[in-house]
Amino acid sequence: MRLYSASSEETLRARKLLADWVGEGFLTKAQYQLLEQETVSDLRTTNVFLRLVLFIFTLIIVGAAAGLFYVVLRPSEQTAGVVFLIFAAICYAAAEAAVSRAGLYRYGIEEALVVCSVGFLCAGMEATLFSGRLYSPKPDAVEFLVPAAGAVFSLWIWRRYGFSYAFLAAMIFVIFLPGYWTSSHPAQHLIVAVFYATALIGVAKVRSRHRFDYLDEAYSLVEAFLWLGIYLAINLQLSSLNLHGPWWRGTGAASEFARPFYWTTWVLIWCLPPIVLARGIREKDRFVIAVGAIMAVLTLVSNKPYLGWPRHTWDPMLLGILLTGVAVFLRRWLARGPGGIRHCFTAVRLSGKDKHWMSVGSTVFGLLSPHSTPPAPQTNSPDFRFGGGNTGGGGAGGDF
Repeated sequence: MRLYSASSEETLRARKLLADWVGEGFLTKAQYQLLEQETVSDLRTTNVFLRLVLFIFTLIIVGAAAGLFYVVLRPSEQTAGVVFLIFAAICYAAAEAAVSRAGLYRYGIEEALVVCSVGFLCAGMEATLFSGRLYSPKPDAVEFLVPAAGAVFSLWIWRRYGFSYAFLAAMIFVIFLPGYWTSSHPAQHLIVAVFYATALIGVAKVRSRHRFDYLDEAYSLVEAFLWLGIYLAINLQLSSLNLHGPWWRGTGAASEFARPFYWTTWVLIWCLPPIVLARGIREKDRFVIAVGAIMAVLTLVSNKPYLGWPRHTWDPMLLGILLTGVAVFLRRWLARGPGGIRHCFTAVRLSGKDKHWMSVGSTVFGLLSPHSTPPAPQTNSPDFRFGGGNTGGGGAGGDF
């Protein structure tokens, strides 16, 4: 079912590990060159910057082609929907050809094509099946087929190509499904949480079979997405769209939800972060640990609105002091362990991969941050002297 062969992806993973190991000094340059020759992959890859550029350019090209067709022919809404479905098939076929024939792997082009195929599929279904109707979710409307198709197709792309953001897109599509089935807000939150929890159980079961191969990191990221999705679904202060105004004033969502449901979610947002952190630490999973830490911070941030307490301007400062104290304590606690290691965790230094991403982030922030152009240097020569010109009149003269 997966488009890339296991041997090719395992080879790419080995090459990345070699780059990390030589960056940490675990391998010499000669050893790295020897091992690199034995891990040659037939897939074509590129760096993150060119990947992003190719992704954007492909989106522009496909969007311009669709826009040109619409402007020139000006079809009816239903006809345009059929054409969008054809565009979706063409984009997906082009992505399959780009991978199978050109061997593109995270190259940007095939990614933009599959993204366009999802967009064209949803737009085509909406225009073809529900033309002339407003796109408004109703409890028993059949329009749920559009986000359902988007979710299923996104899951297929994730399974076929391994794009983690395709799984995230499927999770976003799932958010819109309960609005078509029920108008009850508690039921909508509960349905989304049940969907994510079911997917989490399935991913955890499948992931156990790929613990030490190239798919482990992909399943780790997906599991982190699902944990965060469950948390956001049950945290009513973060997932209720109409609470942005009163959120700062501390007026919570208690009036919109039944009190048992409201206070149950408050208990759950305090219980979930320790559970996620415990699982991440037990599995040595950095993505799950990071999500557990994010959930803990979000719980602290949303606790006052949950309880109806007013927020103050110094709350972020107190939170920053708390997080800094926890980070310093953990770093020193790990450093005092035997060899700077406690339970296979260390705070000695970052790996080569982390340094690479920090370098990429620093470069991006450097490009985005405003900077002033330095003044042009002035040439100062002690024996340089203006002269050679004459001015004046009536017998007067001078050089300059």
